[in-house]
Amino acid sequence: MIPRILNFIKRPTSKNVIINTVGNYLNIFFTAFFALILVRILTPAQYGVLSVLLGIAYVLANILDFGITATIYSYFPSLYEKRTEELYSFIKSTFFYQSFLSLLVIAGLFISFPSLDKVFFKTGAPLWELWLTSFSVLFLIWQNFFQNILFAAKKFLKTNIYLNLSNILKTSVILFLSSAKLVTVGSIIFVFGIIGPAIFFLFIFIEKREVVNKIIRSALDRKEVRFGYTFTYFIASQFFNLGLRMDLFLLSFFRSKTEVGFYGLSQKIILTIITTVISITQVLSPSFSKIRLKNEIISNLKTGFMYLLVPAFLFLALFFTPDQVYELFFTRSFNQTSAITKALSLPFILYALGSLPMLFLLYTVKKPGYILISNVIFFVILTLGCYFLIPRYGVFGPPYAIAFALIVAIFIQVYASLVEFKKMFSS
Repeated sequence: MIPRILNFIKRPTSKNVIINTVGNYLNIFFTAFFALILVRILTPAQYGVLSVLLGIAYVLANILDFGITATIYSYFPSLYEKRTEELYSFIKSTFFYQSFLSLLVIAGLFISFPSLDKVFFKTGAPLWELWLTSFSVLFLIWQNFFQNILFAAKKFLKTNIYLNLSNILKTSVILFLSSAKLVTVGSIIFVFGIIGPAIFFLFIFIEKREVVNKIIRSALDRKEVRFGYTFTYFIASQFFNLGLRMDLFLLSFFRSKTEVGFYGLSQKIILTIITTVISITQVLSPSFSKIRLKNEIISNLKTGFMYLLVPAFLFLALFFTPDQVYELFFTRSFNQTSAITKALSLPFILYALGSLPMLFLLYTVKKPGYILISNVIFFVILTLGCYFLIPRYGVFGPPYAIAFALIVAIFIQVYASLVEFKKMFSS
C-alpha cells in the first residue's frame, strides 16, 4: 500500500498539484500577513477605504478576464508542444485583444469613478487614489494572463516561485514605507496593484527575453482569440460565481447581521478548500485539452477523480470535525459556525467531484455552451431556493439550495459529456 502511495506522489501530475496547492495557500498566508501588518499601520477608516478600493480592483480584474483563461488552457498546450509561429501569434493576439477590451472598460471607470464613489462606494478617497486603482486593474489583468500562460505550459514551480518572491518583495516595500512613515492608502494600492505585478513581469522578462521578442515580432490574428468560445465561457463563469454569492446576499437581505457573520465565516472556510479544487483543475486542464483518443479520456478521468478525492475528503473532514475544534479557532462568539460549516461541507463534495465533466466539456470537446446552460440553471435554482428557504430555515436554508443546484448542474454536464463522448467515437 505504502509503495503505491509513494509512486502516486512521485507522478509529475502529483508534484504539480502539490506545488500549485502549496503556492496557492502561501498566497492566502501572505494575504493574511499583509492584513496583519496593515491593521497595525492604518486607522480603521483607512483600512476600510483600502479594502473597498482593492476589492474593486480585484473583482474587475476577474471580470475583465473575458473568458481568456479558458481559451488559454484549451488551446495553448497543443500549440506549446509544436512551438510554431502560431504559438507566439496566439499569445500576442489574446493578450492584445484582452488588453484592448479591458482598456475600454477601465477608461470608462477612470472617467466615472469619482461620481460612482460619491453616489455608491462613498470612500471619500482623493481623485489620484481612484485613478491609481483604475490603472492597477490593467496590471492585475496582465499578471493573471501571464500566470495562466505559465500554468498552461506546466511551469507550476517557476510560477509559484515568482509569485511568492513578489509577495516577499512587496512585504519588504511595505515595511520600508512604514519605517519611513510613508504608508497611505494610495501607497499600498501602488505596492499591491503596480509594484507586485511589475516584479512578476520582470522575472518573466529576465528569463524569457528571447520568447518575449518572438511574441513582439509575431503576427496579430483576431481568429486566435476565438471570441465565440471565450465569451460563452465568460458569461457562464459569471453566472456561477454570482450564484456562489447569492446565499450570502439573500441572508443579508432576510436575516440579522450576526447570522450573516456566522455564515460568512463558514463560507470562507469552504472557499479555502475550494482553493485546493482550483489548484488541481489548473494542473489537470492542459492534459484534458490535449486528449484525442478514447483511452486518453478514460485515463485522464481516472487520474482527475483520484486527485479530486483529496478536496472531497477535506470537505468530508469538515463534517466530522468536533465542535470543540471550531471553538478553539473561532472562539465561542461564533458558536454557530461549526454547524453551518458542516451543513455546507457535504454539498461541496459534489462540487469537487463535479469538476471532472466540466474539464471534459470545456477543454476536451471545447463546448462551453453546456457549461453556460448548467451554470444558468445552477444560478436560478440556488437563488430561488435561498429566497424561499432562508425565511423558513435561516442560515441552514442555503445548504439545501446549494446541494439541489449542484446536483442538477452536474447531472446536465455529465449527460452532455456522455453525448459528446459518443459523438467523438461514433464513426
